[in-house]
Amino acid sequence: QVRLVESGGGLVQAGGSLRLSCAASGRTLDAHTMSWFRQAPGKERELVAAADWSGGRTYLDNSVKGRFSISRDNAKNTLYLQMDKLKAEDTAVYVCVAKSGHINLYYNAYEYRGQGIQVTVSS
Repeated sequence: QVRLVESGGGLVQAGGSLRLSCAASGRTLDAHTMSWFRQAPGKERELVAAADWSGGRTYLDNSVKGRFSISRDNAKNTLYLQMDKLKAEDTAVYVCVAKSGHINLYYNAYEYRGQGIQVTVSS
């Protein structure tokens, strides 16, 4: 059974930074795409960032380009999301997910999901 556990969330002022981590256990995910989705209150869940199995191919939503970066360390079975220049609109629950195969924009395509972690940006 694969378990994904997010950490690094919390409260930060606008313009600040946070680094989310997603530690996987139960199996090695070095052949899996790993991604971050987020959902703000009253809004639909959206894909924020994704990295293929090697981390060589990545996706960033337009709303976070130039501010966020995604990376992974397969030796540690861990995914990261570096979030800089945070804005109030980045406030959401961020969920780490994983799937075999290529990057997919749809949440339901991901077979493994974490519990989510709150990120709150105060303006």
